[in-house]
Amino acid sequence: MWAEAQIWFKAFHIISVISWMAGMLYLPRLFVYHVEAGVGSPQAETFKVMEEKLLRVIINPAMAGAWAFGLLMIFSPGGLGIGAGVWLWFKLALVTLLSGFHGWLSAERKRLAKDEIRYSSRTYRILNEVPALIMIAVVILAIVKPF
Repeated sequence: MWAEAQIWFKAFHIISVISWMAGMLYLPRLFVYHVEAGVGSPQAETFKVMEEKLLRVIINPAMAGAWAFGLLMIFSPGGLGIGAGVWLWFKLALVTLLSGFHGWLSAERKRLAKDEIRYSSRTYRILNEVPALIMIAVVILAIVKPF
């Protein structure tokens, strides 16, 4: 029974991670366009709505699902267990870092919603690469298990 459950946990974990990453790669790009649109413009107001809905409807639930199904794969009977290897600890550290970046993006969205522009569109373009770099490392750790 638990072996079959593990397959479902893995499937829903991957679905959640894909959804989370899609949102995490798109949100900073929306910030680029938002800042470039200018405070008070009709486009900036549209971006405020898009950013809020992206976080509330896609990114937040997807992150919760990624964590929940990932932890189920580790701690359920027949799961990986916390002794699976050093790779798992590095992966969890990177996912925690990504979760922190998620929180920062969420706070940044709230600032932009109040027309508090703290960074240039160039800065957001650079920050847009953070989730991709973390994702690459996490996938290598999960698939290759180098240590």
